[in-house]
Amino acid sequence: MAKSGLDIVKVGERFKFAKTVGEVDVTLFAGLTGDFSDTHVNEQYMQERSSLGRRIAHGALIVGYMSTASTISIAHIIHEEDLIDFPVSAGYDKIRFLKPTFLGDTVTVYYTVDSIDREAGKSTAKIEVFNQRDELLAVGTHVMRWAKKLSQAQS
Repeated sequence: MAKSGLDIVKVGERFKFAKTVGEVDVTLFAGLTGDFSDTHVNEQYMQERSSLGRRIAHGALIVGYMSTASTISIAHIIHEEDLIDFPVSAGYDKIRFLKPTFLGDTVTVYYTVDSIDREAGKSTAKIEVFNQRDELLAVGTHVMRWAKKLSQAQS
């Protein structure tokens, strides 16, 4: 029987992704994006010139971890038989970085389904990122669009 992913998603469902932010993560991300700001790659600069005293991870890297949590949230849905739609990220709203993420921090991203709008074909989730000290580092909202499969769209 044909079903929509929005019939499977449940408000209140919570998913998580955790990772220690390491030297390799920041260095590779800098190389991929071209963002070689001293705040991310120059320890001496941060010790001498910044009140933070050490390097911080790129905010966009943390958004990447948010994306990983959103992917985890749909993993149990995308291979369902007779699914008439599929999830596509429609973007992130109201992202705020509340505290810096330092190299060596273990971040945990919580992705909590906040709303389902069947008429608009989308779901939203609240995202919160904490470090190992349970400090809230970042927040945001993710919008997931549930697009009709090509075969369904042509019917």
